[in-house]
Amino acid sequence: MNLNGIRSAADKGFFDWMQTSGADVVCVQELKAQAGDLADAMRSPAGYQGFFHYADKKGYSGVGIYSRRPPDRVTEGIGHPGFDAEGRFIRADLGGLSVVSLYVPSGSSSPERQAAKFAFLEEFMTVMDALRQEGRQFIICGDWNIAHCPIDLKNWKGNLKHSGFLPEEREWLTRLYASGWVDVYRALYPEAGEEGYTWWSHRGQAYAKNVGWRIDLQVATPEAAASARYAQVYKGQKFSDHAPLCIDYEF
Repeated sequence: MNLNGIRSAADKGFFDWMQTSGADVVCVQELKAQAGDLADAMRSPAGYQGFFHYADKKGYSGVGIYSRRPPDRVTEGIGHPGFDAEGRFIRADLGGLSVVSLYVPSGSSSPERQAAKFAFLEEFMTVMDALRQEGRQFIICGDWNIAHCPIDLKNWKGNLKHSGFLPEEREWLTRLYASGWVDVYRALYPEAGEEGYTWWSHRGQAYAKNVGWRIDLQVATPEAAASARYAQVYKGQKFSDHAPLCIDYEF
């Protein structure tokens, strides 16, 4: 889940909810914090161990994974100094399964940031290809900052030229899925629309009216995806401008 600030989400009850969620692994994005900013209850909530990839810039980006089971190995970054300085990728190997927390850049703030997003996507496709070649099972959980199809956002016609729904971004996801990766929520619910939205703008009454986007995804290798049994977007409480995407796997 994109926390839009781990300290803010904690104040809104995120970790209380996490304790009752029953989740074995929780992936978070946009920490907006460094190691020294995290209280013990954020770093290692009861029953979990937390692992983090912080951005060099204070109050910016950052990703984390909470796991009930100690990982066999944790890997930070994709091996690209510029993108790794932004804290966008962390991987935990848990037996035969690897879980990744991912935060794809947003391009909405400026043309320069959109160019950086395209550069990240180009680099990350190579990373995803390499992961598939490992022969392990993967679940990549994250804020991908792309809605793939018109069913994935409310006002799709008005966003055809906006970051997050640009043709080039959508085509990138199409190529990713064609290479063998699976959008787990969409595989479970091919026709699901509004109930799958995970992000809402602060503008107007987007959340109240459910004018949302489905940009938080769990993308998995085929065997892991096939083990998914149930998914939902949790909206019982509001922790940030995103909502948690919860998926049960029998892996």
